[in-house]
Parts: sequence; C-alpha cells; structure tokens
Amino acid sequence: MKINKTITMMAALTLMAGSLAACGSNNNGNNTSSPEASSAAPSSSETSSAPASEEAAEDELAPEAGATLVVWETKEMIPRMEAIGKEFTDKFGIPVKVEEVGEADQINKLINDGPAGIGPDIVIYPHDNLGKAVAAGLILPNDYFEEETKADNSDAAITAFTFDGVLYGYPRSVETYAMFYNKDLVSTPAKSFDEIFEFAKTFNDTKNNKYTFLFEQNFYYQYSFLATPGGYVYGNGGVDKNDIGLNNDAAIKGAETYQKLKEIIPMKTADATFDIKKGLFTSGNLAYDVNGPWAIADYKKSGVNFGIAPLPSIDGKANVSFSGVKGFSVSAFSQYPNAAKQFVHFATSKEQQLKDFEELGTLPSNKEAAADPAVTADPLLVGILEQFSNSTPMPAIPEMGNVWTPAQSAMADIWDNNKDPKEALDNAVKQIQDANAATS
Repeated sequence: MKINKTITMMAALTLMAGSLAACGSNNNGNNTSSPEASSAAPSSSETSSAPASEEAAEDELAPEAGATLVVWETKEMIPRMEAIGKEFTDKFGIPVKVEEVGEADQINKLINDGPAGIGPDIVIYPHDNLGKAVAAGLILPNDYFEEETKADNSDAAITAFTFDGVLYGYPRSVETYAMFYNKDLVSTPAKSFDEIFEFAKTFNDTKNNKYTFLFEQNFYYQYSFLATPGGYVYGNGGVDKNDIGLNNDAAIKGAETYQKLKEIIPMKTADATFDIKKGLFTSGNLAYDVNGPWAIADYKKSGVNFGIAPLPSIDGKANVSFSGVKGFSVSAFSQYPNAAKQFVHFATSKEQQLKDFEELGTLPSNKEAAADPAVTADPLLVGILEQFSNSTPMPAIPEMGNVWTPAQSAMADIWDNNKDPKEALDNAVKQIQDANAATS
C-alpha cells in the first residue's frame, strides 16, 4: 500500500496513538519514589561554575548553582544526544556529558550505580522498564512540566510513562519494527512467510553469506512469532502477572514456525546481531531485514535502495509485533534535579523531536511534531505505521523484567539446540512464575 497524502498519513499516526493507548491502566500499580530517594547519593557529575540561566529563573525552575549533567544514551544515538547537549549548554550555560549505556540496560544499571553515587542525572529507556524503576525508587515524577508534557504528547505516550496515576517520564518517541527490503533485490515485498520460503529457494546462498531474511535474535523480535497465533506475555492487557500466555497452544504453534525458519537462516542466535544484519543489508547480501525506525537514517546514508513493509503474515494472520514508547526520566539520585528537568524538557520539545526524526528516523511522540509535513510525507513510514496498527505494547509492570531472559533463552534453545518448543516454553514460564513469586 502506498500512502502519499498528508491527511492519510495523519490518520495513520492517529491510529498509532490509538494502538498504544491499549496500555491504559496497564502501566499502573505501584508507589511513587520516596522523598528519601530524592536526597540520596549524588551523581558522579563534576561540579562547575556555570551560571544559572536567567530564562530558567524566570520560569521559576532555576537550575542549581554549579550544575552539570550526565546523560546515559545508547551507542547509535550518542552523536545526536551530544548535539542536544551542546545546544542546551549554549542556551542555559549548563555542561552536559553523554555516557554510553544501552537503553534496555539503564534501569538495571541505575539500581546499583544510583545509590553508589556514580549514576547519571538522566536516563533514557523503553517504557516496559517503568514499573521496575518506580518500584525501586530510582526516578523522580515529572512534576514541574507535567501539564505541558501531557498537552504536547500523544495520550498513548503519556499513558506509557504513567504509573499508579503519576507521570514519571518525558516521552521521546514511539516505535515498533517492520520489514525493510532491498528494492534492487525484491520488486514486491513478501506478504507471508510462505512467500519468504519460496523466495529463499532461488536467493539464499548462505555459504557465500547471502540471506533472504534476518532478524535480531532477542525476545523483542522473537515475540512476534508467539503473539501472532495468539500467545501473549501477561493477561488482562499486560497487567495480570498470574496469567502467562507464552506457552499456550497458540504460542507453541508460533514457536514451531520460528524453528522452521532455521532452514533458511542456518545461523546461531548469538550471530544474528544488529551489526551483522546491517552489513549484509547495505552490501546487497540480505533481501529482508527486520528493523525499526532507528535504522532508517543509517540505511539512507549507506545508499542502499530500500523500502519498508509490514512483517510477513503467519498462517494467514497479520503479524503482531511488540511496540513501545521511549523517553527520559530524571534520576532520584541526581544532585541537580532542577537542571535535569530543564534538560529533559528541552530535549523532548517539538523542535528536538523533529530533529531526531530528520537525523535518526525516530517517530515523534509530540503531537505537533508527528503531524508535521516532514513526518507525514515520508513514504518509508507507511510500512512502520501499518505494522504499528498490528502491534501490542510491551507490559510495563515490574514483573516484565522477569520475562526477557527466560523467554529469550527458551527461544535460543528452540533455535540453536532444536529443543521441543513446548518443553522450552514450559520451562521459561516456570522460571518467570518462580521469579514473580520471589518478588511478590
């Protein structure tokens, strides 16, 4: 499907917000950070004689004297974050240092580094980590800019970063993954995995590093194989930790489809990495790459002629991917919480989200940015938006943290060791249940 008219793309973006709105009350269920957490050990930021900004003072949120900030950022986003930091420093006179920590690892790392006084002032993470962060008292509520943040961003994004009725985050982007395809190798993208297997008969040449279809082997992507037939993580929209659907009959059937793919991808799960896929795709040795909007900018720079389509259907059913919201939070251990709040407000503005989109391909959570012609007229977004309409948001309850390792290990066992899908998934669910019980 090709959609070029702005009004149609606007409708698709609205649909995206509606899909994520299913988070609803799913993200609620724990207490806010304690006052004591706010005065805990300071960050490792070095002191500075930077003056407080007159603009911030007029806004009644004057940054602390001598404030400097440390932001944790994932590797591929660091150049962009450093540019935001420079703009912020030029405007407010507050130095910003960016340190590399993967988004998925930040909350776990903050659990130890925050109390030790070596953590950051600001973290950036996917919303499924919110429950764990709140339960551990790691982050501060978005209080000063709460109303403005709610007014500026989609309901879905606000819901995703709200826990127990309290807004903790400053949304940055919304996302899911879809199927990137090399237009020089594929004239019409496959609509089903049956078509993928058929195309592989003539295209695959794995001895010479030539592959039809690749995806990163972690549970964020593997989940689609279990969810499409009818599996799920937690029941009742992602909030019932006692109802785990990763080993129901539908999920087991999906795992069998996943296992069959090894016929055309004879590669260990540990070898199916982002960098491997990127190299194969940009060199013309990979026809289909499962990826997200974060890869668009690099692929454009590489010169590869590519398009984006929804994921292939499984047994006639539209493929169900994970979707999520990424955003900022201020660490409860920051020595400079006012300056940190000022920074995240600046970094998530309409202007900065549009720059994120232009340079990185991320989809804005800011409503005005999402409706900007620069976003709505981009044909590459069509496939992402179509896939988003079939996605399900990652659960954000604290128990989601108990899912990733057992589930990914089970899928690796199914793939690498040809383990019976039911046995592997039953084992994963048992591990998740035990972990949930231990933390109740």
